[in-house]
Amino acid sequence: MGDTVTAGLARLSEPEREVLTAYAARAAWPAGFAIYQRGTPADGVFLVTRGRVVLRSRVRAGRGFVPWIATAGETFGSEGLAANSRYATDARADEEGETLFLSSTRFRAFVREQPQHALFLVNQLMAERTALLEKLRELTTLSVEQRLIATLLRLAGNNTFTREDGKIVLCTSRYRLLCELVGATRESVSLVLGRLTGEGLVERKGTSLIITPPVQLAERLDVSLGDAEVTLQFAEGSEQVVQ
Repeated sequence: MGDTVTAGLARLSEPEREVLTAYAARAAWPAGFAIYQRGTPADGVFLVTRGRVVLRSRVRAGRGFVPWIATAGETFGSEGLAANSRYATDARADEEGETLFLSSTRFRAFVREQPQHALFLVNQLMAERTALLEKLRELTTLSVEQRLIATLLRLAGNNTFTREDGKIVLCTSRYRLLCELVGATRESVSLVLGRLTGEGLVERKGTSLIITPPVQLAERLDVSLGDAEVTLQFAEGSEQVVQ
């Protein structure tokens, strides 16, 4: 499947999270709670230990873009490790959960006193940065269908909205979140899901959508990316002839 969708992102292990507890502040968040807002002063970094935290950039009234959903073992708000920084997104608990918060002062102490364990945290931050850069590339190079399937594969990879058989279940609120993750309008996403329904990859049950297991999605994306590559090669060949 090329390098467009990587394997599930590595997450900080439970033992490594436990080491952090001596330096970090633990907090519990009810579902829907606003942890911070874009533009407010940022300090330190959060680590999710339970639940999900959605990072959202408001585009216009009623619309937004979601660059990241942090799940257990993943971080968010790391812009707070830079001097005089402000948060780049809103952060909201998508469900009841818990986090560890490492202020910039405590982060420096952690690096100084636990350098071996600090390397695991830095590695996690870099892996997440890489994932964000990959998503930025997808936004600028892939079609809505390709981005949609890539997003569904990521959701399946970290067990977000999945049931025991590995299928993703999308209710109305999750459907809106999916559109924000893809970075497309509801109309564009609906057209793609309609095509995927016709191919048997999506099943409608009442107001919910049941998405096929990741293996079939990956095969569909392979075909889509292969067609795009052939089209690109043809276009490049045509350009050469004209020159």
